[in-house]
This record gives sequence, structure tokens and C-alpha cells, in this order.
Amino acid sequence: MTSTDHLQRYDRAQTYPWNYEHAPEYPPIVDVPDVPGEWSFCGLKVLSPLGIPAGPLLNGRWVLYYGALGFDVLTYKTVRSSSRECYPLPNLVPVNIDQIHGSEHSVAATDNMRGSWAVSFGMPSAEPDVWRRDIEWTRKRLPSEQVLSVSVVGTVQPGWSIEQLADDYALCARWAVESGADCIETNFSCPNVSTCDGQLYQQPESAAVVTERVRAAIGDTPYIIKIGHVTTEAQARDLLESVAPHIDAVAMTNSVAARVTTTDGTELFDGQPRGICGQSTLEASLAQVVLFRCVIDQLNKSISIIGVGGASTADDVRRYLNNGVVAIHMATAPMLDPLTGVKIRHEFAGGLLKGLR
Repeated sequence: MTSTDHLQRYDRAQTYPWNYEHAPEYPPIVDVPDVPGEWSFCGLKVLSPLGIPAGPLLNGRWVLYYGALGFDVLTYKTVRSSSRECYPLPNLVPVNIDQIHGSEHSVAATDNMRGSWAVSFGMPSAEPDVWRRDIEWTRKRLPSEQVLSVSVVGTVQPGWSIEQLADDYALCARWAVESGADCIETNFSCPNVSTCDGQLYQQPESAAVVTERVRAAIGDTPYIIKIGHVTTEAQARDLLESVAPHIDAVAMTNSVAARVTTTDGTELFDGQPRGICGQSTLEASLAQVVLFRCVIDQLNKSISIIGVGGASTADDVRRYLNNGVVAIHMATAPMLDPLTGVKIRHEFAGGLLKGLR
């Protein structure tokens, strides 16, 4: 297997703007084996079910980089109708927890990365003129068999109604489609912001208003909503019944929220919860996939599920696929090891996909 020494990673010691400006200049040259079988994503043919969520793909150069490293469904970092600065450092704090389930009051920070971290970015965005040009540039250079999905979020203003927020979501979605996006993903979950734009998945009636406006703005373009941690059938059912007429897929889980403390008990991030991402979210995310698959089947809806959370190996991917997802999006693992996708594809090429239902 090729060494990762020469491959670029997101540098958590540097700021978000630094990592944006220091994206890889050229996609790396690596051996990327084919994944057996035929795969599709929201009706679009793709070469594999392997994807990257919005987090690591800050701009087009990061998209092309991971596209050359074995990932075929690539989600452009969440964009807004106006620029937004990133939260100050630290943005990524390693945490010490095996599996997180959502009932934890806090998790402990650690000096050594053990597969999971607390994420604190706050959904930053470049100016619309910048990201619109960059999406157009990226789609022209991305191979046709790879999908470019664009994540968008509304930017709530003081005194806004839900209709005004929905119009802002729709505006960003329309701009993204006009720039060449193959799919639109609306971010309905960010545990690092306190406004309603980060918690729409917990507000079914508001989510319905937004999804209806977005669907009207993007026509037949495949449409995904990204949601946070849901554990009850009632909550899953209420959300799905509200958004089902307008969406094609649900992506989950957008982290599991918890407060973060140091070894002496000091709370980081002013005591506010942050999204925990990485290997510790695997079991909670898989359980949510099972829950939503069951409810979707009960409701007899044609909604696909995209698995997000904790996958880092071919076996993790197979577990997701066996539970009915159409794709698996990975962020933490490939941010730590850029060859994660290549390694998984080598195992698939060796027959690990056998036995899938």
C-alpha cells in the first residue's frame, strides 16, 4: 500500500482560512481500484457508494483531491448567501470516548487523536460570488462519473420568519444548481450554532416549509437533507412525514452533541455543546439508519438513506450497506488517513462485498 507521508491533510493546528488557501494544488497519483457492482446515488450512476460529507471539502481543490483518492460522491462545504467567518481555534479537539450515544453530559478532551474529535467551525462560508465560481470550476474538472453535491444553509436574520429563512435556503440552492451542482443537500443540523438554521431537523413544520421552497427552486435536481441525532420513532416519523413530498434522501448522522471538558473539569467552548465526530459515533449512527429505514418502510416512502458517522474500514462500510443505505460518507477517517478510501476499495476488490443482501 502506498505511504501517506506525501499526502496532504487538514491541519487542525492552523485556521480554517489557512486550510482553505493551502488546499492541495494537484490531485495525487495513486492506484484506485474499481469497486465491484453497479451503484447509484439519488438516481445518478456512480462508481462506488463511497462519499465525503461537507466538512473536509472546503473548496474545489479539496473536492478534486478526495475525488482522486477513491471517493465518488463529494459534498462541497456548506455555503451561504453571505460570507461567514469560522469560529476561532480550536476547531478540532480530540476526545477520549469509545462509543457515544447522546445521553452523555460531557466527553473528555485528550492530547492524542484516538479516532474521534469535537468539531467547532460554525458553518463558515465564502462570499456567494466566490463559491459559485468555484463550484462551476470544480464541476468542469471532476470526472463525469463522480457526483458533486453542494451543501447549503440559510442564514437567519433578526426578526426573520421561517418563510424568509426558507427563501434564503432556496436562493443558495438555486445558485448552486446554476453553478453545476449535481445534487443539493440542505444542512438542517449543526450542533455548533444556537439559531434555528442549525436545528431544523427537530422542527418538522419548519423543515416542511424549507424543503418545499428548495424543491420549487431546484426542480428535479436530487435533493438531500442532512440531519442530526434522532433516537425515537416518533421524532423520525414526524420529520419524514413533513419532508417526504419534497426530498429524495436523508443523510445522517451529523455528529452527536456533547460538552467537552479538560482533565481538570474545565469546560471548553464556553460550556456549549459541540458535535462529536469520528469512530465513536459509529454505533449511534448505524442505529439511526436502522430506525429510519424501518419508519420509511412503514410509511411506504421512496426516500434513500445516506449513512454518515464513524465509518473507517471496509467492514464498517459493509455494515452500513447491509442496513440499506445507498452511500456512506466519511470525514474523520480520510482527514486522518487520506488513503482510507483506497484501502477500502482494495478490500472490496478482494471480495469483501460478498454476502451483501
